[in-house]
Amino acid sequence: MTPAVAFQKTSRHFGAVRAVDAVDLEIKPGEFFAMLGPSGSGKTTCLRLIAGFEQPTSGSISIFGERAEGVPPYRRNVNTVFQDYALFPHLNVLDNVAYGLMVKGVGKDERHRAAEDALKLVQLPGYGGRKPGQLSGGQRQRVALARALVNKPKVLLLDEPLGALDLKLRESMQEELKQLQKALGITFVFVTHDQGEALSMADRVAVFNDGRIMQVGAPEEIYQRPASRFVADFVGSSNVLPPDFVQRYAGQHRWGSLRPEQIRVRSDTSGDGVAARVVSRHYLGAATKLSLDANGLRLHATLPSGTAVPEDGAHVMLTFNRDQLHLMEEQA
Repeated sequence: MTPAVAFQKTSRHFGAVRAVDAVDLEIKPGEFFAMLGPSGSGKTTCLRLIAGFEQPTSGSISIFGERAEGVPPYRRNVNTVFQDYALFPHLNVLDNVAYGLMVKGVGKDERHRAAEDALKLVQLPGYGGRKPGQLSGGQRQRVALARALVNKPKVLLLDEPLGALDLKLRESMQEELKQLQKALGITFVFVTHDQGEALSMADRVAVFNDGRIMQVGAPEEIYQRPASRFVADFVGSSNVLPPDFVQRYAGQHRWGSLRPEQIRVRSDTSGDGVAARVVSRHYLGAATKLSLDANGLRLHATLPSGTAVPEDGAHVMLTFNRDQLHLMEEQA
C-alpha cells in the first residue's frame, strides 16, 4: 500500500539549527496520526514540510507516492487547520469556507453549495451568514475545519488546532474530530504537545525530540512500553528507574519505567517492598498523586479516589507487579 505521506531521511536546517534531522516516517492512508513533542522538537516543521510551507534541506517527501519537493502548497492535495483559525474577519462564514474554491475559479452557486455541505459536516448548518467575530472559539475552529475540508484534501494537517480552547470544549472537540475522521476516511496528521490529546485521538503517535523521532507506535505501546527515558518521562510522566534499581527487581542492569498507577502504597512498612517517605500530595479529583522519596530516588504513585491517602511525611512501603516494570531499549 502506498503511504499517504512518506519522509525519507528528511532534514530541515535553519543555519546551525537542525529543526528536522534525518527523519524516516510513513503515514498510512486513512490514518489519524499524531506528531507529539515539546516546543522546538521538530513536529510543526514536519507538518510545514508536508504542507509545502517549508522545503527540505536534504532527503525527500512523498504524498501518495508523488514527490513533493518543489511543489507549491496550492498544488498539493493537502489542507491545513491552524491554531489561530486564520479566518477573514470581513467575510461571513459561508464565504470564509468557500474561499479556497473561489481561488480555484469555482462558480458562486457551486462553491456555496459545497460550503453549506462542509458546515453541516462540522455541525454548523445555518451559520453561513454570520461573521467570525459573532462566533465562539469552538465555532470558529469548526469553520476553519470546514474551510479545509471543502477542498476535499487527501491529507488534512492540523497544527495544534485545539490549543486555544478551554478544557471542556477541547475534550468535546477531540471526540468530534475523531468521529469526523472516521466518517470521512481521509488521513489526518495532527500536531500537539498535549500527551492526553495524542493518546486519546490517534491511531499511531510519533514522539519527537530535538528534530528526531524517538518512537512511533500505537498509543498503548507508547504509553506502556516507552523506548527511551525521554518518551517515558514525556508521555504520561512515568517513573524512570535507574539501572541499579532495575537490577535489584528485574535482574538486568538497564533503565526501566513504571507507571504511577501501577505502584501500590501501604502504610504497613514491614515485609518486602520499597521503603519511601511521602513528600507531597496532589488531589486530582478522580485520583490523588503522591510524590515520594525512596532513599534519594523520587517516585510518583497515583491512588484512585476512595483510597486512604497517607499524610505528608508518612513512611510507607511501595509494591508493584514486577511484570509491569518495563525495560527500555536504551542500555545503561
